[in-house]
Amino acid sequence: MRFSTLSLGALLLAASATPAFADDAPTAPPPAVTVNATAAVVSDYRFRGVSQTDKGFALQGSITVTHESGFYVTAWGSSVSGYVVAGGNARQEIDLIGGYSKTFDGVKLDGGVLYYFYPRDPTPGVHSDFFEPYFDVSKTFGPVSAKATINYAPKQKALRLDQSTGPNHDNVYLAGDFAAAIPKTPVGLTAHIGHSFGPSWLATDTFGNKGYTDWALGGTVTWKQLTFGVSYVDTDAHFEYAIPGTTKFHNLARSGAVFSLTAAF
Repeated sequence: MRFSTLSLGALLLAASATPAFADDAPTAPPPAVTVNATAAVVSDYRFRGVSQTDKGFALQGSITVTHESGFYVTAWGSSVSGYVVAGGNARQEIDLIGGYSKTFDGVKLDGGVLYYFYPRDPTPGVHSDFFEPYFDVSKTFGPVSAKATINYAPKQKALRLDQSTGPNHDNVYLAGDFAAAIPKTPVGLTAHIGHSFGPSWLATDTFGNKGYTDWALGGTVTWKQLTFGVSYVDTDAHFEYAIPGTTKFHNLARSGAVFSLTAAF
């Protein structure tokens, strides 16, 4: 899912590492269907280390409906900059997700399909929307949680480097995420490393690229339903974007700090 580096996924991983406190009060059985939502503002929306907002702010939100069986559906959205789509018309990204998760002996398995959708004015010959199956496994060890993820986008027109005549491409993304909660405090620490195998319009502009690595180190502070996050993000990729009205370029894969404020409902 194209979350910012300090994303809902990282925040939930950090939360799962927080030790539970004893509570002797009786609790009602959980409902068959639960609904959760988030609203967030981030200083830079990074997708696998590469800025999707020209290193500017983004507004994001999500809603997830989960059944007690383990099936869930999610809709997530973010503002983006035009260059995210080859035709330059993107202003929003909407991710539609359907998946299933189950825990066996403390090991959580989670898999499903992501569909990336970019509402825009149609541009002839440009394809932007695509789907990407995913699978991850996670486990908590006391105050520490770890998760390994694989995403595979089959060959699709949206992943062409040359939208007019180029061949379709596929892409594999492997990632590891780690979170540690500092006991008896609202503070959490996060770490991420990932590698993208194969060229992709949405990953790097280096044609013929064999892939690149992204990584991040961060921390979170939670107060009631609010979580403040900060992380340092970097890659070994190079993605240049011309600054409108100038002859200068931004390297949108360059290292930088990302701040976020997320409210959970």
